[in-house]
Amino acid sequence: MEFVFIPFVLVLIASIFQGSFGLGMKFMAPLKWEAWWLVHATIAMLLFPLAWALFVIPDLFGVISQAPTQAIIIGMLFGFLWGIGGIMFGKSIPYIGISLTYGIVMGVCSAVGSLIPFFQLDNVTDLTAFPYVISGVAIMLIGVAITAYAGIQRDKQTQSENSTKINLKAGLTIAIISGILSALLNVGFVNAQAVGKAAEASGAIARNSSLAIWVVVLMGAYIMNAGYAITLLFKNKTWNSFSVPKSGKAYAWSIAAGLLWFGALGVYGQGATLMGKMGPVIGWPILLGVSLIVSNIWAYSNKEWKGAKQAFSYLLLGLFVLIIATIILGYSNALN
Repeated sequence: MEFVFIPFVLVLIASIFQGSFGLGMKFMAPLKWEAWWLVHATIAMLLFPLAWALFVIPDLFGVISQAPTQAIIIGMLFGFLWGIGGIMFGKSIPYIGISLTYGIVMGVCSAVGSLIPFFQLDNVTDLTAFPYVISGVAIMLIGVAITAYAGIQRDKQTQSENSTKINLKAGLTIAIISGILSALLNVGFVNAQAVGKAAEASGAIARNSSLAIWVVVLMGAYIMNAGYAITLLFKNKTWNSFSVPKSGKAYAWSIAAGLLWFGALGVYGQGATLMGKMGPVIGWPILLGVSLIVSNIWAYSNKEWKGAKQAFSYLLLGLFVLIIATIILGYSNALN
């Protein structure tokens, strides 16, 4: 059976963007986090999605106004909840460390974000692709777990013994909830498909119709993220952070990270749409799994694995498992 090549390549390209946008977070100084994040969220969740969608979708605002109200509300709600998940990610790190937090959130987000849309399909267990999707997601979880373990071992080998004592119960609870909420970005995309149908009816080509969906979903996400950043700006009295000297580099990275972040979602949405009804089911775990590979390639090039040879061998094993899972999920789309 012929493999659906172009949509798969689009999701892989999106994964490269997704795995790269985090580089910008290394260059926040001298801006405060909340100032940097407000700029980033405005580019990533508001301006770039709107500009792209306005360029390719005739009468975007007319399309949204004509779309079913329920689809718009659900899409925005899931986007808003995803924003809460992102904040909880940051809250989990002080309890259990970034590697374990990242591994748990990525694993839960990948599985939940794929399986909820999957089981919303009619007669899902009768699909030829059913065992391949379940197996691919399960193997993806194993790969994420091994990669997270590698990160934990790296931290043990490279950090001082004065690191913060972990609170496993609290950290795991927050991280799992964060993973579930983070998955709702994809669930929102799936449940707001009526907006995409309205875009197609207005004359947009199929793959670009996904951009109208993202405008709706990310409006909810932007309200949450911008609201949180603005709250911190008032609480910490850090509005003057926007005018600190020598902040041009931080602004540039904030904008670049925003372009990469939505570039990932925009291209992913196109690939998932071209895949058909199984697109968000298959594309989402591929997006997260391959982005984890890409982010670790960047980490290696930045010498973050220096002095952790044994941990790096676990990382390679985890990345290999992720590649196997990606191949299985990619193949399952050819069985539709």
